Amino acid sequence: MDLDTFWHLIEESAAVTVDQDERSAWLTDRLARMPEPEIEDFQIHLDVVRQRVDTWHMWGAADRIRHGLCSDDGFWYFQCWLVGLGRAQFERVAADPDALAEVAPVRQLAGRRPSDWSDDDWPNWELLDVVADEAYERVTGREDALDDALESRGHHLRQSSPDPQDEQWNFRDQDEMARRYPRLSRMFLASGH
Repeated sequence: MDLDTFWHLIEESAAVTVDQDERSAWLTDRLARMPEPEIEDFQIHLDVVRQRVDTWHMWGAADRIRHGLCSDDGFWYFQCWLVGLGRAQFERVAADPDALAEVAPVRQLAGRRPSDWSDDDWPNWELLDVVADEAYERVTGREDALDDALESRGHHLRQSSPDPQDEQWNFRDQDEMARRYPRLSRMFLASGH
């Protein structure tokens, strides 16, 4: 599976349904019909793509959108949600996290308190993180078989938490937030900071 096929599957799942649980089930079913190396490739592409947005700069944007409620887990699943936006939007926000201000689901959150968000409103997609594992287990009948296969291919096993490599900074510094994310800062006023 090449990168174009990976993105095609992500985008096709969105064309089928907007419900993330249903998207995850659809992806798992599609992957489970593929040969094992294709499922491995899907996970490798997901890991590599995610690494591009595993930055403090992106975490700060997520924290701004989520009103200061972006934990390690929250950011980990926010990265999956970014992938779920599809290739074009992902590329745009990976290059400039403040471009999230132009993403429709983010715009729909502006002016609303997180306590008023439904579960579907939250910008995260936890189940994307496990679709390849579940598909691989269906195909092989073995738990953790995907991790073993990826390791044998020389792919470093995925961590289940963010590991940004850029310079960390203080998300509570409102001047710095406004400088880094002028559009998001106008949309999401500092609250809970």
